Amino acid sequence: MTENKFDTLRIHAGYDPKDHRFASSVPIYQTAAFGLENTAMADKIVTGKLAGRYDYSRDGNPTVRVFEERIAALDGGIDAVAVGSGMAAISYTILNVAENGGRIIAPRNIYGSSLDEFRTFFPKFGINFDFVDDINDFQAVQSLIEKDTKAIYVESVANPSTEIADLEKLAEIAHAAKIPLIVDNTFPTPYLLRPFEHGADITVYSSTKGINGHGNVISGLVVDHGTFDWDSPKFPQFSETEFTLGDEDLHTQESFVSKFGKQAFIRRIRMKYLRLLGAVLEPVDAYLILLGLETISERLDREVASATKIAQFLTENEHVKKVFYSGIEKGNPLVKKYFPKGVGGILSFELKGNSKNVATLIDNVRVFSYLPNIGDSRSLIVNPTRTTHREVPAEIRESQGLNDQVLRLSIGLEDVDDLIGDLKQAIKVAF
Repeated sequence: MTENKFDTLRIHAGYDPKDHRFASSVPIYQTAAFGLENTAMADKIVTGKLAGRYDYSRDGNPTVRVFEERIAALDGGIDAVAVGSGMAAISYTILNVAENGGRIIAPRNIYGSSLDEFRTFFPKFGINFDFVDDINDFQAVQSLIEKDTKAIYVESVANPSTEIADLEKLAEIAHAAKIPLIVDNTFPTPYLLRPFEHGADITVYSSTKGINGHGNVISGLVVDHGTFDWDSPKFPQFSETEFTLGDEDLHTQESFVSKFGKQAFIRRIRMKYLRLLGAVLEPVDAYLILLGLETISERLDREVASATKIAQFLTENEHVKKVFYSGIEKGNPLVKKYFPKGVGGILSFELKGNSKNVATLIDNVRVFSYLPNIGDSRSLIVNPTRTTHREVPAEIRESQGLNDQVLRLSIGLEDVDDLIGDLKQAIKVAF
């Protein structure tokens, strides 16, 4: 049987109506717990021996499960775990890889909260980060790999510069060192880029953004390719025996590797981090994201087209010093290689003048909304150094070309001429 393509999977993957009283839309299982029926059945359910049955919504919920399976299918992964936010997805992934301590290589030009967590928070848990200014400086990346390096972490499209990571080259370096490549693929979503096709091992998402597309839910995802070998002394947490995986009555013991094989990583995310740390995604939220996901192709096609036109307009405006949007870099081979459908609906630009000009522009937009989110159906504008990247020290921001004059746009579904007109009049007022 031929595997269904993306636009079929986004509607149908992970859901069989006959398992849900033939409801055409995924039902919302708004319940904290599920009946265990009888003691014999309970033993099978709580030990995970009965597929498709649930006991407690922190461990699993049918509505959320459809969302997880659908995303795994769209991303080309073996499985996925949905969590309460994109930061929870990143945190659980880093902890799952390096909870015994170690080092992770990452670029500096990433989302502000991610960089803040990597710089100031994870080191308190014995997980340290080695940063590079350019993740595509492969010699620099290679030189940072030590015995205790546990992973390479990148954003497929950087926030807010839209620089593109060369995933295939980075995957080669990671796998030669027998470590995984972790990719935050929030900006492109699986519609514009499937990192597993280019060697990535784990993807993380803030599904608050383009996957949902309507700015009404906070959520995150961890997706496992299922190809990395976790049975390694570098990652002992996957091979050590776990009491909850064995059978006390039969005196047997299991590890995540011995019990789940290729699914060791994602099963450990679910059973250790989601179950015990508890950043659970609510079923109503999963339902809303599933609704948004059904239109992801049409939304992103429209947003890419509009973002491209707006970026071109900004390059010609006399009050704009620089535009950051790799989608219009015709000589960039990574655009052609990784993004034949476009790099997404997010772009940035550096305004001439001073902070007063920036503030006046923001205060005078009429169609754009001034709020810190991306991937919404509404077009958004922020000044990153004062909002999304405020945690990043000035010297790091400036080394990446992110100064107080930079504005980030997330392009929505409004008429592109209205959006250009809004920017044009606000820039005029600003100057």
